[in-house]
Amino acid sequence: MNVIYITGYKPFEFGIFKNDHEGVKYIKRAIKRRLVPLIDEGAEWFIISGQLGVELWAAEVLFELKDEYKDVKLGVLTPFLGQEETWNETNKQYYQNILAQADFVDSISKKPYEGPQQLRAKNLFMVHKSDGIIIVYDEEREGTPKYALAEAEKYRAAHPYPIIRISFDDLQQAAEEDQWN
Repeated sequence: MNVIYITGYKPFEFGIFKNDHEGVKYIKRAIKRRLVPLIDEGAEWFIISGQLGVELWAAEVLFELKDEYKDVKLGVLTPFLGQEETWNETNKQYYQNILAQADFVDSISKKPYEGPQQLRAKNLFMVHKSDGIIIVYDEEREGTPKYALAEAEKYRAAHPYPIIRISFDDLQQAAEEDQWN
């Protein structure tokens, strides 16, 4: 697996409204736990669509891992131009900081937001252009990642395509480890 798509919940789906929320470090720890073995096995490129939440937190984890793993690269493929235009200033600055550190940035649709078909096209593109997916999603707590997961499962029916899930149990385990340490 050379290219891995990383996605998951948006922050509000966790009830998180600031990046310094305690829960973010557990989410990042759980993501790192999945990334390191893949990098050790040769994965180099990780792609996200740049949405707030899991995707940008994963980008931060990848930037930290670059110190140890020089070949790790991040691609940000936004679903449409200007996805951050409606975000508050804090989120816009955070996003721009991530984009500035990414190895590749482009938009799948070369137009501003026109409708949900651009988001469907993004899921299709990201799954078809990757060799597997890491997804922070738990069926017991429905949310926006269900669309990416559905696309991944549909693709996997005809192609070898690993789906690496990070569930709420995994996040709980990361939090409990922190309490033990």
